Amino acid sequence: MRGAFSMSEPGCGSDVAAIRSKAVRDGADYVLNGQKMWLTNGAYSSVVATLVKTETGAESVYGNMTTFLLEKEPGFGETAPGLTIPAKIDKMGYKGVETTEMILDGVRVPPSTVLGGEAGVGRGFYQMMDGIEVGRVNVAARACGISIRAFELAVAYAQQRQTFGAPLAKHQAIAFKLAEMGTKIEAAHALMVNAARLKDSGARNDVEAGMAKLLASEYCAEVVQEAFRIHGGYGYSKEYEIERLMREAPFLLIGEGTSEIQKTIISRGLLKEYRA
Repeated sequence: MRGAFSMSEPGCGSDVAAIRSKAVRDGADYVLNGQKMWLTNGAYSSVVATLVKTETGAESVYGNMTTFLLEKEPGFGETAPGLTIPAKIDKMGYKGVETTEMILDGVRVPPSTVLGGEAGVGRGFYQMMDGIEVGRVNVAARACGISIRAFELAVAYAQQRQTFGAPLAKHQAIAFKLAEMGTKIEAAHALMVNAARLKDSGARNDVEAGMAKLLASEYCAEVVQEAFRIHGGYGYSKEYEIERLMREAPFLLIGEGTSEIQKTIISRGLLKEYRA
């Protein structure tokens, strides 16, 4: 069984408080209405963890959100009564898995679909943020993988390609690029592993996950671009793998929160830890 995670909407991404989809109690059931966006595995999943607003009477908007586990049939169209998955979104990269919207039009579900049962009502935001911490380590790991592959392609090409009577790697300008790329990869990888180990131990890792995601995604974009430059004109050709990596890297800068969002989380965590 494949699962999907649904938090974003057409009108909100990082601003989770702006979610408009709602679940209203109607007798013994809840009725969900709204539109969700950027569902990874949206079509071929059988269950979607979906964050919507619920009126719990909490003072904070974040206490008035609940996560529902919505079951559906894999595929496109109306995959459950009132739940529609339109055609997949055609993306620049990240094509190994489909990304979709989800339309909720009078989806009726029992209270048992609330993540955590009745105790989970109003806990949706906090449940999702816990999942996002794992997601940020995941993005950092993907950034490390893309960076390593881009470096492998660059260092191989630099030793094969001859310019001015010598391999590219013999030119100091290129050798220094390779040195910087390798160092950035090691730094990003170390932060990612540290954040993953903290999460595995059960410790809070919001700051560490944010740092890992921030550094790994930014370094990934830089390493891939340097690898692209080392390839010269051939990097622009689809015959060479680096062209695909150039399309994959940008998504990591925005997936699971932009770099600016990571800096906000990191700074808040550090100021809390080092409060004057």
